Parts: sequence; structure tokens; C-alpha cells
Amino acid sequence: MAEVTAPVGANEFVPFFERHQVQDWLRRLRMFLSYAVLIAFALAFVMPFVLAGISSFKSLPDIAQNPTSLTFDGELGSPSLEGLQRLDNDRIRIPRWALNSTIQTVSVTLGRLFLATLAGYALSRLRFRGRWFVFSAVIAVQGIPGIVLIIPRFLVMKELGILNTYWALILPLMFDAFAIFMMKGFFDLVPRELEEAAALDGASLWQTYSRVMLPLVSPGLIALTVLSVQGVWNEFLHSLLAAPSNPDIRTLPVGLALLRGAFGESNPWNTLMAASLLTTIPIAVIFFTFQRYFRQGISTVGIKG
Repeated sequence: MAEVTAPVGANEFVPFFERHQVQDWLRRLRMFLSYAVLIAFALAFVMPFVLAGISSFKSLPDIAQNPTSLTFDGELGSPSLEGLQRLDNDRIRIPRWALNSTIQTVSVTLGRLFLATLAGYALSRLRFRGRWFVFSAVIAVQGIPGIVLIIPRFLVMKELGILNTYWALILPLMFDAFAIFMMKGFFDLVPRELEEAAALDGASLWQTYSRVMLPLVSPGLIALTVLSVQGVWNEFLHSLLAAPSNPDIRTLPVGLALLRGAFGESNPWNTLMAASLLTTIPIAVIFFTFQRYFRQGISTVGIKG
């Protein structure tokens, strides 16, 4: 009786199938581990904000007994509004500080958008002597730590006589090297053929800039707006030096930093957490609303130029 033999290569199908299963399993394992690490890092960053929010509604004995607990101790007290109620104090001027921060943030953001788009467009499109030297200087300024510029900036504001005024809060922050570099990167991505078409239609340089180029770099404008609002709203050191002796133009970060002094030697942690939460919520809402443009702006910077 003749022996039946399997076709050549038939026995190799099983090892191939097993290898495919192993590779698929390893791919799923890597994906699971990646998501686990991302979730762990996300929780590590989010937990302080969650703890601050819960502590805002705790009683002081509960905070002293369980400072890192995310639950309310029934024996020491249920959720309380005493932290928020203590903010209603003559020495705590949250509405005034919030108004000053809003004025500073809106003014600086609008100024940065105007100046950065003009400078970015000029460095990207105009050809003039010393152009690359100016662009190199803009890049070099970004490498200087901000703390180094604090004393010279303070001396300039003093010589100009604008200390303890809104001008001191606004003007020095309107000029930002990163904003210029960012907008130049967006203008570099716009095809030059569009400008040539606008010139053939008789558009002036200003019309080309305002009516053709600006609408095309709107994602960059939104990203720069989000970055500026976030940075200026949380600005502390410059705001402290700009108004050293005028409490009427004190901003939220400065006011919250000096908040403990309003209560003497007591430490009302629930009030401090409530005040910090009120400061964080507006920026969080703005960031999560425009985060898509924020990511697009960061990924586009430096692609070309």
C-alpha cells in the first residue's frame, strides 16, 4: 500500500499561524501597557486638582485629620461651604483681582496677536537687509531665561514712570519672541502663489496680509491665543514687580500668593484651595475647548523656516 505524503509546505502553516497569533498577542500587550502608563501619568497630573477641589468643600478639622483623603470624614464634618464663604472678606478682593487679570490677559493677548503676526509675516515674506540676523536674534532671545530679564525690565519700567499702573502690567508682556517665531512658521506654510495671485488682482501689501494671509493662518492665531491667555493669566513674577505698592491693580496670582497674610497665623486651607480652584477653572475651560488648535499650533512650529 502506497504511503500518503503531505504536500510540501503544508506542515509550515501551523507554525506560521502560531507566530501570527503570538505577534498579535504581543501587539495587544504593548497597546495595553501603553494605555496603562498614559492613564497612570494622567492620574498623577489630575489628582492634585481633584484633591484641591475636594479640599475646598472640607472643614478645617477634616483637612487636618485627613489631608490627602478624597472622601469626607463623617465624624469631622460633611461637605461644607465655609471655605468659599471665607472668601467674602474686605481684605480678599477676588472680583477686583479677577478684573485686573482679565484686563491684563485680554490686552496682552490682543497686542501679541497684532505684533507677532506683523513681525512673523515680515520675517517670512519680506526680503530686507538683515532679515536673517533679526530672525536669529528672535531665536536667541528664546534661550534667555525669563528670570534674567526681570531686573532690567523693572529698571526700564521705573525709568518710564509706569510702575503701579496698568501699562506696566501690559506693555512688557506684549512683545514675545516665541509668538513671532510661531507665527513665522505658520506663514511659511502658506504657498507663495496665493500672494502672487493677490498681487495680480491689484491687492496692496496690507490687503494681502490682512485679507489673504491672516485667514489662512487662523489655526496659528487660535493656538497663540490659547498659549497667551494661559501664560498671562498665570503670570506672577512680572505682575508682582509691576505693581509693588498698588493693591488696586493686583492680579489673581499675586493676590492668592499674599492671601495667607490676610488671615494672620491661621491656615484656612479650604479657603486657599477654593481660591486656587476659582483661578484654575477659566483656564481649564479655555484649554479644553481649544485643545485641538493648541496641539496643531505646537506641532506646526518649526516645520519650515
